Amino acid sequence: MRGQRLCSLLAATAHAYPQRIAFVDSPDKHRRSGRQSIVWTYAAAAEIVARLANGLRGWRLPAESRIGIALPDAIEGALAILAVEAAGHVPALLPAALDEDGLVLAVQAAGISAVLTQARFGATHPAERLRRVAARYFGLRYLAAFGPDVPDGVINLDAMVLDQSGGPFAPGPGGLVSFAGGDPACPIHRSADALAAAIAVHGITARMAPGERLLTLLPGSDLRGLVTGLGAALVAGATFEAMPMFEAAGFAEALARPVATHLVVPAALEANFAASHLPATLASLVLVHRTPSRFPQRRLSSRPDAIPVIDVVAFEEIALLTGARRDNDVTLTLAAPERADPRSILMSLRRDPDGALAFRGLACHAGPLQRGIPQPDFADGWLPSPFRVPVAGGRAMGVEDH
Repeated sequence: MRGQRLCSLLAATAHAYPQRIAFVDSPDKHRRSGRQSIVWTYAAAAEIVARLANGLRGWRLPAESRIGIALPDAIEGALAILAVEAAGHVPALLPAALDEDGLVLAVQAAGISAVLTQARFGATHPAERLRRVAARYFGLRYLAAFGPDVPDGVINLDAMVLDQSGGPFAPGPGGLVSFAGGDPACPIHRSADALAAAIAVHGITARMAPGERLLTLLPGSDLRGLVTGLGAALVAGATFEAMPMFEAAGFAEALARPVATHLVVPAALEANFAASHLPATLASLVLVHRTPSRFPQRRLSSRPDAIPVIDVVAFEEIALLTGARRDNDVTLTLAAPERADPRSILMSLRRDPDGALAFRGLACHAGPLQRGIPQPDFADGWLPSPFRVPVAGGRAMGVEDH
């Protein structure tokens, strides 16, 4: 995984297995954005990414510029992230919940030169809002959107796909910029190697086979959504499907498709799934916890014949801890990190006597983005964190701010 970008993973699978399904749109997409639902093969997705990347390279931006991604529609968001990488730039994931003032602050704090968005999402009009942001911040030089009904002054990304030809991906730094806790004033930079390491650490436990499907209910606008969603699917050569707006009938239809499925959901929904009939095609259920939080009472069965349950604890944009309940339970690992594999060179944990957590390893190498100051090289040492873990009965009760 060292030196790999997400776009190169897409290209490698497209070369070896061009007809394998890469992306599947949710069935209600037309009602949400006015765009038709599409099933994309790896070959088709790689071609679209190459065309978008060629269009982005035509903009007068220095190499390795930061380009904002403000795309709540998950598949367009995935294509945009990959195209920004393939154009030799760095994607910056703008939190989905930001209002206009928050977006102005975010693009200023991260030094974002361009933003890719969409014209309509449900009752909202993201491109219109970002056009007002561009009027308030002159450093935002380019604004582009997927349609239909792209407003005046905004570059039409659908037309870019039609007008451009494909080609080789440009070299670039990869990595990403995201925002700690969704705070627009706190951009965090993560290198391509650190992102690849975080995905690899997650994939050691949350394993998928090539051609299986990952279905997620998480937005891809932060580290937890990107690693457990698009990143995990691309590393496995699996199908990525997302539901950016939950709708019960559409979710039931998607879950019922006859393909081995790894379902990624917020941990707060555990009780709902425990009370539901889950299909035999469900290969695993991944519950993602935000921090700080208390670990809820467990509802799902951990019997050997039950569907495997995997917990992921997201420490903001610093690190992810993944554990399967029958094998390497996160509540046990957080209580006594020495239980984890001491040979791990990608990620290690330490819990101090006062409960404070420290992280070590390439998968945890991320830090505040400081404009004009080069990012420090990776140094393999312990990094203190703002988190502490209370323990009772040998198990972690949750994660608190320290």
